This record gives sequence, structure tokens and C-alpha cells, in this order.
Amino acid sequence: MRIGIIIGRIGGVDGVALETEKWIDILKKLGHEVFIISGEFESWEMDYEHHTLFPALSFFSAEAEWEQRKAFFEPDNDPDPLLDHVENWSDIIEKTLLQWVRNKKIEVILSENASALPCQLSMGVAIKKLIKTTGLPIVTHDHDFHWERGERYLSVHGEINQYVDDNFPLLLPDVKHAVINTFGVETFRKRFDIDALLVPNVMDFNRVYGVPTPENQFFLRDVGVKEDEIALLQVTRIVRRKGIETAISLIDQLNDKKLKLVITGNNNDDENKEYYNELIDQIHDLNLSRQIIFAAHKVLDHKDLSDVYAHGRACTYFSTYEGFGNAFVESVLAKKPIFVNNYKPVYMQDIGNKGFDTVMIEDSNLTREKVRQMAEIIYDPVRCKEIGEYNFEVGKKYFSYEVLEQKLDKLFTF
Repeated sequence: MRIGIIIGRIGGVDGVALETEKWIDILKKLGHEVFIISGEFESWEMDYEHHTLFPALSFFSAEAEWEQRKAFFEPDNDPDPLLDHVENWSDIIEKTLLQWVRNKKIEVILSENASALPCQLSMGVAIKKLIKTTGLPIVTHDHDFHWERGERYLSVHGEINQYVDDNFPLLLPDVKHAVINTFGVETFRKRFDIDALLVPNVMDFNRVYGVPTPENQFFLRDVGVKEDEIALLQVTRIVRRKGIETAISLIDQLNDKKLKLVITGNNNDDENKEYYNELIDQIHDLNLSRQIIFAAHKVLDHKDLSDVYAHGRACTYFSTYEGFGNAFVESVLAKKPIFVNNYKPVYMQDIGNKGFDTVMIEDSNLTREKVRQMAEIIYDPVRCKEIGEYNFEVGKKYFSYEVLEQKLDKLFTF
């Protein structure tokens, strides 16, 4: 089939973009021809036959930014102008999508989180209109939902909240919903009496990953880790839910100047750098400035993460909330031991119950016993290797491309 993917941005390091790339690989393997229309192609080599840039779909377009501000952050007294705008602007977007569908002879649509989370109001509404106009079959890959984000997508206007509920997620007849965790399956059943298909995030366990090479042998040295020092890796963006303060506390409690924490992500998604500044204060107060390394400048895009993992001893992943947790499976792929917080609502029921060998804490609480268990692993390279090999086999069983292939073969049968 000729599958048309609608996505706000692709080619970056966010979970939606990364998983979409994997779906594309598998869909092509299954014999489908894939076309993409996106507001941004970040680190992406454009093939103009199959890739269409449509800036109006970008989360950072002027119209999208204005809509978010007026809907959720700085609402006007009267919500009607915003609602009228979304209706009119989504009509304009739909026309371009309709032209794209006809030009590329699209047979089925794949909506990548655009029909689930109202982070781009007009795009989501336009997709709904497109399906109603064309009758095309659609798969929505739903990563997360507005009710999971606290007050982020809550308006002071009941009319706007109702509009969001009416359009996100997409609840037209015959829509196929793919969700990334059991919580999503349960939510669809309870809220909408719909059976969604669980499609976990995956990794390619057949690729060489996180392995020392001549090209990456100096990566840690280049960010400030000496040859006789040990690096723990925090391979995430700097956002509050990643629980990086717990990883910093671990370094403090281990009390070893030879230990360093390498934080790979940037703080671009941390509004006003509020969380980042809290981490800086924590590092200053604990006198850990020589042991905490911010390395985003050396990690240009996700293709470099293999080099990051290659020489680290273990990974910290003390997130408090995740839709799935790509960094966990990534660490498994790289054969690195993982120290993890039992993050909500996913970890135990979707990942932790599969039999991985980890040190897990509850509610971000670093007890003396848990710190001792982590120390035993950190200072025993042989055990690190054994844990890494064991977890790799578990991960391959549950979160591999082969698993994704089975799921997508079922999803894209119409």
C-alpha cells in the first residue's frame, strides 16, 4: 500500500520522531511505499518524491504557537475568535493535505501523535476533516494524551476544553488506534469502549550498538572523563520528569571523586531553564561541579548515542513519568546495567515485569541498601557485562524490530 504519514516534525530525538523512523523501516520491509508530510525535517535527507515539507504542520509555526498561547497560556476573555481561527486554519491545512493525498495516490493515512495530543490544534482537526472528506482508512499512533499532562492542555474556557475533547483523540468510526503502553489500552477501553492495539517502542537488536570503536574511543575523554575514571550515563533530555536530581544525589552518596555523571541531553525543552537551574544549584550545593558533566554539545543527534554508550559503566534512569521509556531499552541494547525509578504509569506493567536485571527504586528514594546494590555493580566490570548480556536477550524477546513487524503487519491489513 501507499502509506501517507502526517507528523509535526521528524528527524529529531523526541520519542515520536524516533519511533516513526522505526515504523518506516518496518513498513518498507513489509513492502509498503511510504510518503511523509511534515512541518519540519530536522536531521533528515530529503527525498522529494516521498517527503513533503509543509511548514504549517510545525509545532513552531506562527499559527500553531498563537493557538497554543490563546488556548492554554494567555487566553482572551472570549474563546470564539480562537475556535473560529482553528476551524478556518484547519480548512486551509486540509486542502493541502487533500492535494498531497491525491498527488501521491495515498491509500492509508498514519497520523503520528497528531490525532492524540493537542500540541498542534489545527493539524489534528485538519486530519479529522481529511478522513471525513476522503473516507481513507487511518491508523493513529497515539503516544500520549492531554489528560496525562496535568494542566498543560487545560483551558480556563469550557468551550475550548470541550473542543479538545471532541477532536483528541480521533474517534471517527473504523479508526485503528495504536498505543505504546498498557495504560493506553486500558484508557481507551474505559473512556471510549475501544480496543486499541498495544505496539511497544522498540530497538533494532540486530545492529551493532554501544560498542567501542576507534572513532569513539576518545568520546568520554573529550567531555572530561579521564581514563582512570568511571562514567555513569544519563542519556536523556534535561526536563523535570527525567529525575536527573536523583542521579546527581547518587553521585553524592557514592562519594567517589573518580565517578562522573555524563548528562547527554540539552535543556531546550525546559521552559525558562527552570529545572536546569535547579540542577545547577544542587550541583553547587553538593560541591559536585567536577563530577557532573553536561555533554549535549558533543551529542549532535541521536546517531551519536551509540558512541555515548560505548564507554559508560552503567546508566541512570530515574524518571518519574514516561509514556514508554526509550532510554531504558536503548541502555539494554547497549548492554549497560540500568538503575531505574519505578516510573508511572508504565514501568512495572510494561517493562519491569519482563524479567530485566536492574536496581529499581520507588518514588525516587535512594535508600542505603539500593545505593549499596548500585555500587556493587558499578565497581564490578565482570558483573556489568553479565547483566548487560542477560538484559539484551530479554530486550530482544520483547522489544525488537521482529515484534514491531508482527504488530504492523496486523495494523496495516485492511
